[in-house]
Amino acid sequence: MRVQDIMTSDVETIGPDVLLDAAAERMRVAGIHHLVVVEGRAITGVVAAGDLAALGERPGPAHTVREAMSPNPARVEPRTTVRRASNLLRTRSVGCLPVVERGKLVGIVTISDLLEVIGRGTQVERKGRVDHFPRRRVSTDLRRLHPGPALGQLSGLSARAARAVRKLSAPSARRSTPPKTQV
Repeated sequence: MRVQDIMTSDVETIGPDVLLDAAAERMRVAGIHHLVVVEGRAITGVVAAGDLAALGERPGPAHTVREAMSPNPARVEPRTTVRRASNLLRTRSVGCLPVVERGKLVGIVTISDLLEVIGRGTQVERKGRVDHFPRRRVSTDLRRLHPGPALGQLSGLSARAARAVRKLSAPSARRSTPPKTQV
């Protein structure tokens, strides 16, 4: 599976000199957690909702996106494998990767996109159709990406958050409650 199969093509961008309040409002309205920072056509960084919150709590004059962004983000191409993208996200401890083709921003892939792939299992929608991947290959990949320790590695979540997700994804155990007695 390739990044082009799971990326978001409609990328929200922002300039580096925009105030953090405006960036936070754009994220809130769009329902996203990452903005790609661009100057002209060049990608200069990525700013995440967590970056805004951390810098926004400090007293002082109004802060700009440039102060909060992570500069020179790792990038991938549309033909990059999902495995490679996952490894980049994990090793760099970032939540998203801009997708660039011939120097042009064409998409973004996030940890949420990868988790959606895991949740879908062997199906991937491509331009209106559903493809079924060979079960053997996908089940091997899914074992490596099972929502357990790998989830924490993929998303940089704390061990506590990873345990919470594992608990939610595990088959729910039925509670045995004593029968109600009628009076």
